[in-house]
Amino acid sequence: MTDVFDGTELGPVGQEIVYENDRVRVWHIRLEPGERQPLHRHDHPYLVVAIEGAKNVVQTVDGTRIDADEPTGGVVYRDPGAVHMLTNVGDTTYLARLVELK
Repeated sequence: MTDVFDGTELGPVGQEIVYENDRVRVWHIRLEPGERQPLHRHDHPYLVVAIEGAKNVVQTVDGTRIDADEPTGGVVYRDPGAVHMLTNVGDTTYLARLVELK
């Protein structure tokens, strides 16, 4: 079933699921400089582990723009909910693992 918000089809949280069990789902995320992740929503709380950090921007569906600099080795926790997209606005490749807590 495709995830839809306000008539807009939403994309996946990441490019590939690298691990999943009944408690967690781990996504691979890679964004080249200037690349954007499609509009998506997190239905579970999650952790982002930056393997290769980058300067990112989160833009929510309501137009809110959030600077999300993620240094290499950094870990952040985020609550679920907001429909948003992520753009790598820096000049380095962004590589992360996103761990959804089911």
